[in-house]
This record gives sequence, C-alpha cells and structure tokens, in this order.
Amino acid sequence: MVHRRKVEPDRTRILSRNLSSETVQFLRGLGIDPTGKEELWIEALTHGSTGEKRNYERLEFLGDRVLGLSIAEWLYERNDGPEGKLSQRLNALVSREMCARIARQIGLPDHIRLGKQARDDGGADSDNILGDVMESLLGASFVLRGFEPSRDMVRDLWSKAMASHAGQQKHPKSALQEWAAGNQRKPPEYELIDRSGPDHAARFTVRVTVKNVGAVDAVANSKQDAETAAAKKFMETYS
Repeated sequence: MVHRRKVEPDRTRILSRNLSSETVQFLRGLGIDPTGKEELWIEALTHGSTGEKRNYERLEFLGDRVLGLSIAEWLYERNDGPEGKLSQRLNALVSREMCARIARQIGLPDHIRLGKQARDDGGADSDNILGDVMESLLGASFVLRGFEPSRDMVRDLWSKAMASHAGQQKHPKSALQEWAAGNQRKPPEYELIDRSGPDHAARFTVRVTVKNVGAVDAVANSKQDAETAAAKKFMETYS
C-alpha cells in the first residue's frame, strides 16, 4: 500500500517579513543586493508550510527555465557532441539532486523559511525543497536583474559540476534497458512499492524487476530518483 500524508500549513508562529542580516549577507555573497527588494527574496525563500500566501513555487517555475537555458547554452559553447550527449549532460546538471547539492554547498539550508513542523521533519535538508529553492532564487534573480546576470550566477555556482563528469556516463535506467536487451531478457519493470513521509520530505520505494533474473528495491526522495537508484543497484548486483 502506498501511504501519503498531507502536510497542513503551520500557523503556530509568525515568521518575520524582514530578511535577517545573515540572509542579506548570504545573498550579497551570491552577488545579489536585496536592498529595496526584500519582499521578492523573502518569497523566493518561503516554503508553503509557513501558511503564507506568497511562497517560492511561482519563482521556482521561472527559475527552472532560467537554469535549463543557462546550462544548455553553456554546454553548446563547450561541446561539439551530438544532441543526445548534450541532453544527457543537461539532465544531470539540472537535476533535483544537483540543485540540492549546489544549495548545500552555498549554505542555503540556513536561510529557507519553513513552518515548524516542516523544519522538525527535516525539510531544510530535503532534496526536494533545496532543489526547488535553488531554482526559485534563480527565478527571483531573473525577475530583478534579467537573464545575463542570472546566467553568470549559474555559471559561477555550477562551475565545479560542469568541470566534473556529471552526466557523461550513461544513465542507469538506459544502461539497464540495454543490458536486458543485450542478454535477451524482457525490459525491466518498475513498481512503486511505498510512499511515506510528508510532501516536503517524501520517501519513495521502487522495485525494479527483470524477469528470470531478479529484483531489487531502492529508496529516494522522488519516484524518478528511486527508479534510477534501483536500476543502478540492479546493475551492480546482476550485471
């Protein structure tokens, strides 16, 4: 059975509608001057669990596109590989996991505005939330400063990831699909076994099965990540 618990907004306390001095310094460290524009940056850092009307969701929607275009342009400039290879790297560099990793590297968890229950449940370290807020900051940057400064911020924050091998190896699900075909097996089947925890810290358990070979389970913060982890674990176990 898949379990799902709805998270109600936390109204047990009123959060300040002013940026703390620490958050102001954090933003300035990213090259952003929030003076006179605090409301937008507060919105970018606010999770829905606070119960406030304005939270990061709209800015996240925008920032996702800013990030995607920034990375796509960067890859196009640096590589002359085919579209498939570029897409493979793009997907890795804009993934929720990568966004969350960048967020932790810059110290973003300390500045997210969460309701008490969400914070107690570990929301400040959730890949889902960290990835979303990282994108919402890019969305706010685009609204206030336009594309070029926001693209420059992406290139600065993602420089180590771009220099790494992220996305250069074949995706685990693609590798498993090819392995099954090459060994004359039926395609792998993915099944959601369980979903637990609140929305901001959800845990998904996925099972991948290749008939007449075996099955493995994996757990992650999203169904997609759990499928990827299961495929990787299956290859490590059976290939």
